[in-house]
Amino acid sequence: MAVAMTSAPAVAMPLGRLRGFHPGWFGAVMGTAVIGIIAYQNPGEVPELAAAAQALGEAMVALAAILALALGVPYVGRWIVHPRAALADLRSPVAGALYGTFPGGILVLAVGVATVGPSVASPSTVATIVAALAVPGIALAFLISVVFAYLLFVSPEIGPQTANGGWFIPPVVNIIVPLVLLPLLPMAGPDGAVTILVAGYAFFGMGLLLFLLIASLLYNRLVFHPLPAAPLAPSLWIGLGPVGVGALVLLRLAQAGSTLWGPSAPVVATMSTVTATALWGFGLWWLATAAMLLGGYLRRGRLPFGIGWWAFTFPLGAYTAATLALARALGSAPLEGAAVLLFIALVAFWLVVTAGTLRALRTGTAWAR
Repeated sequence: MAVAMTSAPAVAMPLGRLRGFHPGWFGAVMGTAVIGIIAYQNPGEVPELAAAAQALGEAMVALAAILALALGVPYVGRWIVHPRAALADLRSPVAGALYGTFPGGILVLAVGVATVGPSVASPSTVATIVAALAVPGIALAFLISVVFAYLLFVSPEIGPQTANGGWFIPPVVNIIVPLVLLPLLPMAGPDGAVTILVAGYAFFGMGLLLFLLIASLLYNRLVFHPLPAAPLAPSLWIGLGPVGVGALVLLRLAQAGSTLWGPSAPVVATMSTVTATALWGFGLWWLATAAMLLGGYLRRGRLPFGIGWWAFTFPLGAYTAATLALARALGSAPLEGAAVLLFIALVAFWLVVTAGTLRALRTGTAWAR
């Protein structure tokens, strides 16, 4: 279904549509891949659903790969054919941060390959694919986070009222980096393993601190200024992304580095679990607040569909993945149940957004800017 969603723009796109190609399209790759990553882990651990969960996980990651290839052609082509239009979007306080979905999609796809890959390919093949995706994904994640921040700093048009949830995308993409680096640990020697671990914590700190800075700006904007216009309502859900991925990364870094910490490993694991749980708690507040705000927008009228609706998928998926990881780290049945409910909600959101995207492509409104 989502293949059709992207095959049209990638294969036969008039130049006018290419010029206005939305920088947030790779949110579809992120939102699709994260479903595969979670499904493969069989939320709820129902034995009868294990085979179906694995098959769904493999299918969704494969679909995300198809989307990445289909969307990557116009994404890169726009910078070649229409560089001025692409640069104008990068300078926009609304559209600029959405360029982070490009490396974000590459990195989440890499995590998906690392998750489901061992069941369909050899470990060396999986590691090669992950490494091939990691190099451009990490480089672009860092570059876009720096360039977009710089443009915000120097633009005379930026004010408190321009802050929006899309600004969380560059930070969350940097936080994803450790999840891509950790599957490469088996390929690294002792020195390489230390380097990977250091890089993982560095990107985690980079993204998390940027998230906190931007969260304070957005909180100020929501309290002291009118709410963002309805088309920006989905962006308020993006705050779940850094929280969810951040909690998950802390758990994974502690697990992967256990052999390097020596006698301190149990202490590191405990501190990481406690901190991840605290982040998860903040995510629970964010989820409830975002849901209430969404309800307010819906009561005032229908939300106009746009590519930004993909913001409903990956952030919720990241929080779901963190909930599932915490449930299994703590052996908590209630958290496992919560992860199941969140996953059901995630799939429902994905179906709604995919249907809306297909409808927008059919009517041509997907190219409206």
